[in-house]
Amino acid sequence: MRPRVCHPRWQVNWLAMALLVICCAAAPVDHHNLLQFIDAQRNPQPVRTAADWQQRRAQILAGMQQAMGKLPDRTHLPPLDVKVLATETSENFTRQRISFVASGTERIPAYLFLPKSSDHIKGRPAILALHPTSPLGKGEIVGQGKQDRAYGLELAERGYVVLCPDYPSFGDYPCDFTDRHFASGSIKGIFNHMRCVDLLQSLVLVDPKRIGVIGHSLGGHNALFVAAFDTRIKAVVCSCGFTRFANYYGGKIAGWTSPRYMPRLRDVYHLDPAQVPFDFDEVLAAIAPRSLFCNAPLHDDNFAIVGVKPAMAEARKVYELLGAPNALTTVHPDCAHDFPPEIRKQAYEFLDAALR
Repeated sequence: MRPRVCHPRWQVNWLAMALLVICCAAAPVDHHNLLQFIDAQRNPQPVRTAADWQQRRAQILAGMQQAMGKLPDRTHLPPLDVKVLATETSENFTRQRISFVASGTERIPAYLFLPKSSDHIKGRPAILALHPTSPLGKGEIVGQGKQDRAYGLELAERGYVVLCPDYPSFGDYPCDFTDRHFASGSIKGIFNHMRCVDLLQSLVLVDPKRIGVIGHSLGGHNALFVAAFDTRIKAVVCSCGFTRFANYYGGKIAGWTSPRYMPRLRDVYHLDPAQVPFDFDEVLAAIAPRSLFCNAPLHDDNFAIVGVKPAMAEARKVYELLGAPNALTTVHPDCAHDFPPEIRKQAYEFLDAALR
């Protein structure tokens, strides 16, 4: 069977992106100095107020789009057209296998968990649960994969409405990334995950102001990416999802350049971490002052702790500026690239405090 091609109804505006690159390249942005923005005259200025921070935040999102491609306009989205393909029930919830429209004729496969009728009240908190790298895709986090990856299932058992989508090219979502209708897998992921928030907000059962996101590894940085762009997300759990680019395998960032991620890091920025137009300090800070929990194990070979701690320290300065120092939490378990039970428990309690 020929794989389904991702065909979002948008094209990359290359002229706009070129102007964005030129504009931002002229500004001496220090990606690790979050309390500095570039003014209209391209001069660095200190970030002293929340209004100053909004200028810096806009520059962060612009830098991310330089690397990923421009996020498509969302003002004329098609109907979600949710289709229920199968339904299973358990003692605590109903699980539906669904698909819904991303854009055009393309559909996102997902699992949707709904609490059972005895506790079926409106205004529930909801979670967007993003899977790690696994051929199972969404199945990995609903009990079909590793035991320490079943956070979608476990949050459903805690009474959350939970949506678990496939990332393009995983699970039931084949995707031909050679089709250049989109600039990168990363920006396509952000677009899809914002559509997931659209779906959650459309449910009568869900309180649209109490939506969180959780993910491990691939899902961890995708949780950060979508939360940076989508302020409807009020709480974020990122497990093993990032390190500074210079600390990713000693600065060898080729792993970020597959079609699933950001090919421009190779094609435009020549695999040089110093040239990449954003870093994870900025992504973390772009989420402030919303609740953010990061699991960063001491022995994570993928995302070295040496690049996590300084990024978190810089992001904390922004949380403090915005009056929310306690909204940022990080834990460093003595393990490898994992999301162990005791850390998941802390993460769930963090989500409870933020969303319930």
